[in-house]
Parts: sequence; C-alpha cells; structure tokens
Amino acid sequence: QVQLVESGGGLVQLGGSLRLSCAASGFTFSSYWMNWVRQAPGKGPEWVSAINSGGGSTYYADSVKGRFTISRDNAKNTLYLQMNSLKPEDTAVYYCAKDKYSASYYPTYEYDYWGQGTQVTVSS
Repeated sequence: QVQLVESGGGLVQLGGSLRLSCAASGFTFSSYWMNWVRQAPGKGPEWVSAINSGGGSTYYADSVKGRFTISRDNAKNTLYLQMNSLKPEDTAVYYCAKDKYSASYYPTYEYDYWGQGTQVTVSS
C-alpha cells in the first residue's frame, strides 16, 4: 500500500519560512521522480516542483523559483520542500505526489498517488 504523508505546514507571516516533509512508504522511493503540487481554495491544482530519483535534477514552477527548494533523503524515504520568502499567494494545501513511472529521464507529470496534504497559510 503506497502511502504519502505530508507534514510541516502551518501559519507564517509574509517573508517567513517553512519546511514541508513527505514521508513515503509502500514503494521503492529511491526509484521515482517526486513532485510537490499545491491547491488554493476554489482553484485547481498547481504543480510546484519535481525532483528525480537521485536528487540531482530539479524543476520549479516560475511562481516559486528562487524561493523554494525541493530535496529528498532516500535513506529516510522522505521528500522535502524548503519554502522561503513566503508570500500570501503561496497559501494553499500542499501535496506530495509520486510519479507513475520508475524509469524516466524526465518527470512525466503523471501521478498515481497523492498524500493527504498539509495546509500552508501566509499572512500579510
């Protein structure tokens, strides 16, 4: 049973920082691209970032580039998102999502499992 459990969300002021974590189990974590996706109330999901299996390749949405850093610790089966210089528009539920395919040079943006999400609220 694949499980993805996000944590680390909370309420922060504009300009603050948070580190989100996603604990993964039920699959070979070190073989998959992983993603962070967020969804604000009343809006559709927005892809945020992706990281390859070894952690050496990363991609970011323009909206977070330069402020967020995705990383992973394969020994701990954990995905991270370091969020700095937070803005009110970053307010959303943040989800980690597993790429559907294990062997890929690039992220496919096809996700077969999502976590339950963790709420991030940025006040101004």
